Amino acid sequence: MILFNPKKHDRYYPDEESREIMQKTIAFFENKGLRSVKKDDQERIWYREFLDFLAKEKIFYKLLTPSKYTDGKTRWDMWRIQQFNEIIGFYGLPYWYTWQVTILGLGPIWMSDNEEAKAKAVKLIEEGSIFAFGLSERDHGADVYSTGMILTPQADGSYLATGSKYYIGNANEADMVSTFGKIKDTDEYVFFVANYKHKNYNLVKNTVNSQNYVGEYALENYPVTEADILARGTQAWDNALNTVNVGKYNLGWASIGMATHAFYEAINHASNRNLYGMFVTDFPHVKRMFIDAYARLTAMKLYAGRTADYMRSASLEDRRYLLFDPIMKMKVTTQGEEVMNLLWDVIAAKGFEKDTFFEMAARDIRALPKLEGTVHVNIALIIKFLQNYLFNPAEYAEIPQRSDAADDEFLFNQGPTRGLGKIQFHDYNKAFDLYDLPNLKIFKEQIATFKESLVMAPATKGQMKDIDVMLTIGEMFTLVPYAQLLLENAKLYKIDEIILDQIFDFIVRDFSKFALELHNKPSSTDKQMEYCRKMMRKANVDNERYEAVWTKYVYALNGAYEMNY
Repeated sequence: MILFNPKKHDRYYPDEESREIMQKTIAFFENKGLRSVKKDDQERIWYREFLDFLAKEKIFYKLLTPSKYTDGKTRWDMWRIQQFNEIIGFYGLPYWYTWQVTILGLGPIWMSDNEEAKAKAVKLIEEGSIFAFGLSERDHGADVYSTGMILTPQADGSYLATGSKYYIGNANEADMVSTFGKIKDTDEYVFFVANYKHKNYNLVKNTVNSQNYVGEYALENYPVTEADILARGTQAWDNALNTVNVGKYNLGWASIGMATHAFYEAINHASNRNLYGMFVTDFPHVKRMFIDAYARLTAMKLYAGRTADYMRSASLEDRRYLLFDPIMKMKVTTQGEEVMNLLWDVIAAKGFEKDTFFEMAARDIRALPKLEGTVHVNIALIIKFLQNYLFNPAEYAEIPQRSDAADDEFLFNQGPTRGLGKIQFHDYNKAFDLYDLPNLKIFKEQIATFKESLVMAPATKGQMKDIDVMLTIGEMFTLVPYAQLLLENAKLYKIDEIILDQIFDFIVRDFSKFALELHNKPSSTDKQMEYCRKMMRKANVDNERYEAVWTKYVYALNGAYEMNY
């Protein structure tokens, strides 16, 4: 089973403590029950119960503290971090969110040269503290160039910080808020830590109507000493972007977790509901939507897991993760929305019922494409890699599955954020040649036509400045590395080839949809439209494969899981 099932959690972990962390977390939520989860959501109750559980078990301490700062019993290990991501996403976005913003808050601390601040963070996280990341602002959003948080130098060498931050998760209880700003007069970037308990830290409000506290806080002449400063200048800038590189990966797992739980609810409901003398799952359009949702969800998970292998194996000489990471954030989260849309069309009004997990997930899954940079921002980043990825491959040693119990230290030593256009990738055809599948063959032909179009009918100067055109080209390109990594992971997990061919059924259709979009852009040239028509292809029809996927994998999930109520 590729999908997470709390009732049958038998995944591999390199040590027993990691397994215990996951099992205890599952037990916490199953004992709490769906009724309690929904009550807390509807009444917007701060998740103190969950935070107390995390503190008692020292879970954030064990999962998020690099071993060199402790007795070696902790580590930052993306293999188990991704598992925990999925589990808490499975039970609800608020629980995942406090974890996510703690990760972001810790990023600038672990990346800094301030050993005093690191020691303080270790002590606090062991005691159960949560952390926050003060980057975005009300007037500037995530435009960190324009930060209005200003540190004014004082005669004694200290500073007074004045300014506000907006959309800051955990801002109400974070003992260390990693805050980004500039030093007055020099405009030098700076990262420093603030504490929510300080009298000059004004917690203005919660900006959302939610269990989460996504706060606005204002500092007014907040005293900052050298002991509070994490980084300055270029290092502060790089640490801001590199922290987002670490954090944005997690968003895809939250989508996977929520969509998986919603899938179980939807298949249980539809399989046992009789309309017009038929079970809902007997209707052809319902089967199609379930199969498509299952294929998309499986692809999300295969891609996500493989991306972690590249992150764990990264180095200054191998930064391929800088492409795969924004795809994880952009593509996996939007695919999560697509899965929910398909399932919602099946269960219809049931999806609004207040006692279902589905109602909560359908609302919250929309947030993930819009966090840590919008879809558009991440596609603009992805396009920077197109030339080298498609046309200029390099040789790399094969990346193994990274399930070993090791610290991923490079994530906190990523180096400069510039030079993305120089990063090279291995030949994606090596992954595409692992299988001989009808729909994969069609997709390879679409890619070949796409590459030819980029040479023979390239974007005009006007189109290159038109973000609307470039976003569509970016969507088409994204499907290639997305397919590459899920194929690599499918081989590692020995995924049934009928599932893979069903995955490429939707990939062929999606690529054709984007080709039609590009064809219909007002600025598309005759030559570009000609290539677009060639790229619009029908997926291979195989009724035997389709029915086998339905019977063996999709309908088989009827009754496989239901959360304790």
